[in-house]
Amino acid sequence: MKKLPISELNAFFARVAADQKLYLPVEQAGQVDFGCWTEDATVRLDALKTVKSAKGAFFPQVEDMLRFHTQGKNIDIQPTELMNEKFVIFGVRACDARAFELLDRVFMSEPQDPFYAARREHGTVVTLACGEPEASCFCTNFDIDPADPAGDVTAWLVGENYVLRANTEKGEALIADLADSDDDVSAKQAEIRAIAEKLPFANLNLNGFDGEHLMERFSDPKWAELSRACLGCGTCTFVCPTCQCYDIRDYDTGHGVQRYRCWDSCMYSDFTLMAHGTNRPTQVERFRQRFMHKLVYFPSNNEGIYGCVGCGRCVDKCPQSLNIVKVIKALGVKADD
Repeated sequence: MKKLPISELNAFFARVAADQKLYLPVEQAGQVDFGCWTEDATVRLDALKTVKSAKGAFFPQVEDMLRFHTQGKNIDIQPTELMNEKFVIFGVRACDARAFELLDRVFMSEPQDPFYAARREHGTVVTLACGEPEASCFCTNFDIDPADPAGDVTAWLVGENYVLRANTEKGEALIADLADSDDDVSAKQAEIRAIAEKLPFANLNLNGFDGEHLMERFSDPKWAELSRACLGCGTCTFVCPTCQCYDIRDYDTGHGVQRYRCWDSCMYSDFTLMAHGTNRPTQVERFRQRFMHKLVYFPSNNEGIYGCVGCGRCVDKCPQSLNIVKVIKALGVKADD
């Protein structure tokens, strides 16, 4: 274990940022999101949840893929260079850290996504145990421990110090210069877990959300009522740490064409729209697809691992109070059903 006093945080951040980019929760215009550290940044490690998740460090909202120029019949293609510089993302919570593992299953499986893989190779993740989980949190339903998050380094705030544990070689290299600590984090962990156990959504009924009940969940008539108020705004997908849908577009810069990819949403009416139309023409179908993927399709293909990490962002942000918790409560079945 290593020790980092709160009073020395900025000095530590400056040392890290001198060699590589450092991303962490910063406040801008009254909102906290992951951003690049600067000396005048308003760092908010006390904020439990950033507006958007930490997934943008490895799967950016917008990412250039290539540029090409045409001259007559000749085409000059200039692929975008892959990430080749190290960076650190500090202050990731347990839910977002688990989300990285889910995204790995999508982007690191064959054929591997080279853009994502390069970022994962060069990134070092420092997680931070949740000081006090909020009412909208429900990560424990998915076997996530907010008191002991994964990552290259795990940190706990104990009194006036951050206590850090290296979990990988990258993590050991990052905190090697810090002083050793003999602080015991077990009491802090017990405190966090006790809070998590008492949260309103701590014991959701996930029975029936599996491959064996796929058609029962798919055909449930409750989808129509659940989706009735959905605006199709896509807020839930853009704040979600595990959503991975994207679109690829070409933009004429006037000096050539720039191809880039950007986040997309299965809740949009033009999602996967092609010449023949789209295979989900109604909002009820799009709404069902989102939650069936999280709760049924993904676990069916990933050893029972759900596509949700219980961060609660959709609970907090949906303008119509439609979220995965409401779906689970409406469609869950009793163990003996």
